[in-house]
Amino acid sequence: MAPDTRIGVDVGGTFTDVVAVSEGSIRTHKTPSTPDAPERGVLDGLDESQAAGLDPETASFFAHGTTVATNAVLERSWAETALVTTEGFRDALEIGRQTRPDLYDLHAETPAPVVERDRRYEVPERLDGRGNVIEPLDEEAVRRIAAELGDVESVAVSFLFSFENAAHERRVRELLESELDCSVSLSSDVLPEMREYERTLATTINAALKPVMDRYVGRLADGIESAGVPADLRIMQSNGGLVTATEARERPVNTLLSGPAAGVQGAAYVAGETEMDDIVTMDMGGTSCDVSLVRDDDPVISTEQTVGEYPVSVPMVDVHTIGAGGGSIAWVDAGDVLRVGPQSAGADPGPICYGRGGTEPTVTDAHVLLGRIDADRFFEGSADVDAVRAGVERVADDLGMGVEEAAQGILDVANASMERALRVVSVERGHDPREFGLVAYGGAGPLHAPRLAAELDVPRVLIPRSAGVLSALGLLISDVGYEYSTTRVRSWDELDAETLESTFAEFETEGRERLDAEGFPEERMRFERVLDVRYDGQPFDLRVPAPGEVDADALAVVADRFHERHERRYGHASPDEPLELVTVRLRARGVVDPPSLEREAGARGDATPRETRPVTFDGVDRETPVYRRDTLDPGTEFDGPVVVESAESTTVVHPGQRVRVDDLENMVIET
Repeated sequence: MAPDTRIGVDVGGTFTDVVAVSEGSIRTHKTPSTPDAPERGVLDGLDESQAAGLDPETASFFAHGTTVATNAVLERSWAETALVTTEGFRDALEIGRQTRPDLYDLHAETPAPVVERDRRYEVPERLDGRGNVIEPLDEEAVRRIAAELGDVESVAVSFLFSFENAAHERRVRELLESELDCSVSLSSDVLPEMREYERTLATTINAALKPVMDRYVGRLADGIESAGVPADLRIMQSNGGLVTATEARERPVNTLLSGPAAGVQGAAYVAGETEMDDIVTMDMGGTSCDVSLVRDDDPVISTEQTVGEYPVSVPMVDVHTIGAGGGSIAWVDAGDVLRVGPQSAGADPGPICYGRGGTEPTVTDAHVLLGRIDADRFFEGSADVDAVRAGVERVADDLGMGVEEAAQGILDVANASMERALRVVSVERGHDPREFGLVAYGGAGPLHAPRLAAELDVPRVLIPRSAGVLSALGLLISDVGYEYSTTRVRSWDELDAETLESTFAEFETEGRERLDAEGFPEERMRFERVLDVRYDGQPFDLRVPAPGEVDADALAVVADRFHERHERRYGHASPDEPLELVTVRLRARGVVDPPSLEREAGARGDATPRETRPVTFDGVDRETPVYRRDTLDPGTEFDGPVVVESAESTTVVHPGQRVRVDDLENMVIET
């Protein structure tokens, strides 16, 4: 009988990572991403992995992290889209919250609306704040609009208070689909919550992405089927839960942070296995660095994330992203100041050391020049050190300094950007970095994390065994998850526990049906209840876990929890002030049995340095031992400076730091 295989594929800006787990054996592979057709990189990775011994026909599980939706938003390369909205609210997308990106810049520009004004249409209809009909839907107006929409691929529908009563939106969908060959997204499906701008924006982004994601997922599904993979395709959502390909095509707005969410899930899992419950995650790839915070083993979920210029209020793992990756380009601005990124050399042509025609010096090139990356054992052969030196020399000449000094400057500038990002998710949110561990992964994360940890007084850095492909590995341990929500703004005193319980019960029924259809037995289903609560009159709210069954006692428990969370978050609470319910939420999870990550027993290499070579630390060349990662047995310990090389990433341990290899073969660096 063929062994069961689980496959995870994560597409990054520079590399596409493939991880296959079978009977405790882990196979990993990196292949260049193909930005013009991302599915080609996935299929290339499968094909190349097959040549290395992976049999796709044994796959029982196939999960994918994608950047297609993210790139479409960043590049505005989405479908021709129209918006249908309540009469008088045509310009909600443009007005937004009137939040100024720069308070004192009188000429600051706001993000261009997803849908241009001549593609935004008003329909006479109106509901009150409780969903009662004030003005019936004008169906003839909808038919007239349909006659004008012959060339659009997708339509978004967002009416006032549709989260209380979706009947008007659903009728509009029926009318449009009877007249047009296009997809329709309803705000009552995409984000049935209050705040008109955010709900309309999320719905229009979903509509604009649907044709893009539909085509991509269709091509990918056909490709993996042709490759012999029998497993159904699952896609990672921004909230850290997997969904079917069908759901991803229908709700692409929920995949905007697909890849980063998988990485955080993987980091939380690996850290939990080593009893590190509180961590900051750092995923540095070729184009960006994503950082996030995990408390008590649970990634922080937020509805206040910004993707590109747009505040997208769907649930996402709270990831802060900056343009600092291995491919980030170093340049000198008009004031003769060294800058790094956000422009990236990407996968093609890539850094100079890739030898694919790149001419702009990058962070990776600086590492090569300083001896941290072995120029003789590079990704696809040997790096041209002379070409790398020439590229960095151009920057050095502009700055009036030596080449090695410029290379160190490139790393220092990149580190400064990443240190600020790490402070955003820790210090600026009231968390002391000294109480956390730092989990570093991605192709470039382990190169920088030990130095950043020292700067932030983080006591330990964890470098997972498969750090270079941890996002792909995270896909294999993530649960299937569906989010349900609806806004019900009610004062606490008028809450009807029975009605609230029935709302949760409806969500659970729908979630149970979905999970059952995906093959999850009842004992592997989990339902997490949450209420968004605020003080009466507040413009913001806090998420509070709700007990299993809602009654008067349960509401009292929620109120107490809210006051505690408000005190912890803002430093004060007012238990005597009246409360208000805002939104009812439920997350339905199908619990996945994580694959065994224990390494196969067998011969190990000799844990002695492969070589010793000069590596530059703070301007000083030091003869530094270089180890192969796969020769380090659990229990191995040594002091820095040390370089540890693996197939997917390189770790640089600085002088004064100590390394040990734990029982799961993670490297733990004491800073």
